[in-house]
Amino acid sequence: MREEFDRLYVTYHHSLFQYLFYMVRNREVAEELVQEVYMKVLTYYGSFRGNSSEKTWMYSIAKHVGIDYIRSNNRQKRKWKGKQYEYGEVAYAIPDQAPLPDELLLHKDELQHVYRSLEKCTIEQQQVILLRYVQSFSIFETASILGWSEAKVKTTQHRAIKMLKQLLVKDASAELVAGT
Repeated sequence: MREEFDRLYVTYHHSLFQYLFYMVRNREVAEELVQEVYMKVLTYYGSFRGNSSEKTWMYSIAKHVGIDYIRSNNRQKRKWKGKQYEYGEVAYAIPDQAPLPDELLLHKDELQHVYRSLEKCTIEQQQVILLRYVQSFSIFETASILGWSEAKVKTTQHRAIKMLKQLLVKDASAELVAGT
């Protein structure tokens, strides 16, 4: 079991961390959640039936761990501060090719617009966008992770993209008006 666990850790740790980081927008919390995922994997690996790939199974666990954290954090924030959970700052990975500094700033600004707009989408829409476009899962894999039909993934993806386009156009229009 030790070798199997090590293999799973080496294979999936980084991508699970990225997935959870995009959900919670906090490096330390994402690390803690990844550890929680691996604790669940260790606990339930014997009951894994192989109905899906282990990758899909692990992302499904990560999805539930992330959503549970967000829900509990929402409840705590409402209880103690009387307001909704707000995502923290977003960190961005710099691409391997060496872009010019002004290109980096422009790219980072564009990503911030997209992520701010994504936060205005529903949790389901955020999940689909993250799994499909950030984690590069297929529609089938995304459906397996979320426990949905492929049709629901396609519909949610379509609505999420439509919503993001509307939000980005609205933001661009607002910036244009503010700049004149």
